[in-house]
Amino acid sequence: MLILGIETSCDETAASVVEDGRKILSNVVSSSIRYHKKLGGVVPEIATRHHVENIDKVVARSLEKAGAAIEDIDVVAVTQGPGLVGALLSGISFAKSLAFGLGKDFIAVDHLRAHIYSALMQDGAPGFPFIGLVISGGHTRLCLVRDYDDFVLLGDTLDDAVGEAYDKVAKILGLGYPGGPVIDKLAKDGDPAAIKFTCRPINGSLDFSFSGIKTAVLYYVKQHGIRNTDGGIRDIVASFQEAVLKVIAGNSLKALEKYKLKALVVGGGVSANSRFREMIKREAMFRDFKVYFPALQLCSDNAAMVAGLAYRLHRKGVRSGLDITARV
Repeated sequence: MLILGIETSCDETAASVVEDGRKILSNVVSSSIRYHKKLGGVVPEIATRHHVENIDKVVARSLEKAGAAIEDIDVVAVTQGPGLVGALLSGISFAKSLAFGLGKDFIAVDHLRAHIYSALMQDGAPGFPFIGLVISGGHTRLCLVRDYDDFVLLGDTLDDAVGEAYDKVAKILGLGYPGGPVIDKLAKDGDPAAIKFTCRPINGSLDFSFSGIKTAVLYYVKQHGIRNTDGGIRDIVASFQEAVLKVIAGNSLKALEKYKLKALVVGGGVSANSRFREMIKREAMFRDFKVYFPALQLCSDNAAMVAGLAYRLHRKGVRSGLDITARV
């Protein structure tokens, strides 16, 4: 079965053709990040315009790369949310029209669940249940995953998501946008114990809060400045990153212990972070559980994960009506 997936939740216009939930025949992404970089963050109106202007080209390219005609597609899938409302509606409107015109089944997919599914598109994927962790620019969320359509929320971000915290710290330090990749790179040569930034779980729960540590970095820089060496910035970002990732890893371990599970599945843009992968794999080795990450090209927003999850939902009898709208 061929699924055409469409993803427009934020600043990437993406389309993918996936066969039987796992075989990726094409995965095309057109990003508008070059426009947002100049302004230090995603501007919803710019992202939406990029989707409107490029979605037909991206879908056509995806079909071409897959060697498929539009008539070969069995199901049209699209991200329903969460995300930017204008961006989401661009993809939803296009996908609805396509499904209606072709007379094909239509499935709306949850963006965060799709991120979890991206780590299952490989050999050796775990069975249910498992703990799912989404760490991205807009979300930091822990779930008990009991099936492809059965997610129980365990912990969520109460303010900034982890990716937002990275972006804001990068802005404070003049490192540009997006902050995640540059901080991850610089932190490798920094001392994570140089500065004691505090980042703790919320009242013993599995929720997250990252606004405080972002503010702590700001106050540190105002008080101490940044030494005129690369080492100064490297120590700051290494110390910031270590504190943030320890909380994420800690809550994930608590969830595994609470539900007596042995599998952690991670997705989202920050799942590409090299220090987090190193940290959680070390914990997995010593605590006897398995951790599953997506391939690096599937960590950021993409349509392959949307098409893949849609296949699983379709097999369970899930269909969406053409009256659905964006869910932010």
